[in-house]
Amino acid sequence: MTIRVFLADDHPMTRAGLRDYIKREEDFELVGEAEDGEEAFKGIKEKQPDIALLDIRMPKENGVALTRRLAAEGLETKVIILTSYDAKQYVISSLRAGAKGFVLKTASPEELAKAIRTVASGKLYLDAEVSSSVHDDFSPEPLSNREREVLLKAAKGLSSKEIASELYISERTVHAHLASIYDKLGAKNKTEAMLLALKYGVVALEELIE
Repeated sequence: MTIRVFLADDHPMTRAGLRDYIKREEDFELVGEAEDGEEAFKGIKEKQPDIALLDIRMPKENGVALTRRLAAEGLETKVIILTSYDAKQYVISSLRAGAKGFVLKTASPEELAKAIRTVASGKLYLDAEVSSSVHDDFSPEPLSNREREVLLKAAKGLSSKEIASELYISERTVHAHLASIYDKLGAKNKTEAMLLALKYGVVALEELIE
């Protein structure tokens, strides 16, 4: 399967390096690129790629705001944030805006490729260095074994109906488990629940992306 990628970064040299790398991968196709947020929005809306690699700091519209705008448009393009910054607030704000991946620009080409393929398959991807930045000492109420199963399957992109089928429970029960998970973690949706589960050490990054 070919993964269609759109690239947005305001640094020409960074963009050129990423462009060359993407073109070398047989299962990647670069369908467009932009140097600012507004140009990126127009290009992504027109091309509707599978993956959008967005720099977090761009002129006209930053990566987080653009991610939120794309989500509001209902586009199916999945966003991976690329940045030189691993500060906790960037990770949280990006994933809450709807991003499905967060990768540092210091990552190896192999790790970037893994991130693209992981997110394209419907899973969440966080750079190993990034995931460590969202931990703190707060301990939420523990999730039950079944709740952890539901959360991990949701992290892999399964719908409530698909989770119900795989766990041999009703869809209504899945919704009840999700409501309990949200309550325990203080989350509003599946993406935020996954982020907070990582943050509090409820699940390991390896469990979410395996």
